[in-house]
Amino acid sequence: MSSFDKLTLNDGSYLYFKDWGSGQPVVFSHGWPLTADAFEDQMLFLASKGYRVIAHDRRGHGRSAQPWDGHNMDQYADDLAQLTAHLNLKEAVHVGHSTGGGEVARYIGRHGTERVAKAVLIGAVTPIMIKTDFNPNGVPKEVFDGIREGVINDRGAFFYELTQAFYGYNRDGAKASEAVRQGFVSQGLQGSIKALYDCIKAFSETDLREDLRRMTIPTLVIHGDDDQIVPFETCGKVAAEILPDAELKVYKGGSHGICTTHKQQINEDLLAFLQR
Repeated sequence: MSSFDKLTLNDGSYLYFKDWGSGQPVVFSHGWPLTADAFEDQMLFLASKGYRVIAHDRRGHGRSAQPWDGHNMDQYADDLAQLTAHLNLKEAVHVGHSTGGGEVARYIGRHGTERVAKAVLIGAVTPIMIKTDFNPNGVPKEVFDGIREGVINDRGAFFYELTQAFYGYNRDGAKASEAVRQGFVSQGLQGSIKALYDCIKAFSETDLREDLRRMTIPTLVIHGDDDQIVPFETCGKVAAEILPDAELKVYKGGSHGICTTHKQQINEDLLAFLQR
């Protein structure tokens, strides 16, 4: 099987998705402000190893519909549930990066594990990013207000500058890829500015602690210890402690964009986890 398609959702909007290969399904949920294309390295690799790989553009992102409302974790999870039901997926492995990790957690928290065999959280926003009374080591709200301001003022320029920290290109000795930076901007500009603005609240303020506790399936947590976007100490480390059945892999010197900068290592770790 090799295709792409659009699924009409219950509210009349639609999701663009790719569905390649055959075998056990591996479903990818991307980060902000990107698209399914962010997982192309993993999809090509796993499809060539005998897996069916599926990735969608989140509502308001990429090639999916751009409704005014519904840009929150509950709706993202319900959209994902409609996609998995439409494709009648069974024994699926859900892989979520960044915001997509929150989407995967909320999907399982709201819809259970009937269709799910395993999960992978990569640089995920779980359990919660923002600083609160119960999360004193979280990221201050002012940081997210700055992201909102960047999106409103000149989002193309903001996305381009964001790639420095996202991929760790601002670290000594790092070799930046101009093509990767431009690709990030291109993906981000495909999305609705309203959706991307609203999603900042969704990825920073959603409390996913109870969702993680409901993830009773084996879950691999991968996080870079130099993630400047979603701090390891705030998210990856804590998520692994909450999850009932977690394995934690920390990438030394890894940035937020490890699916690109460490793609061979990510691919190998995913394959090993799938084969268990």
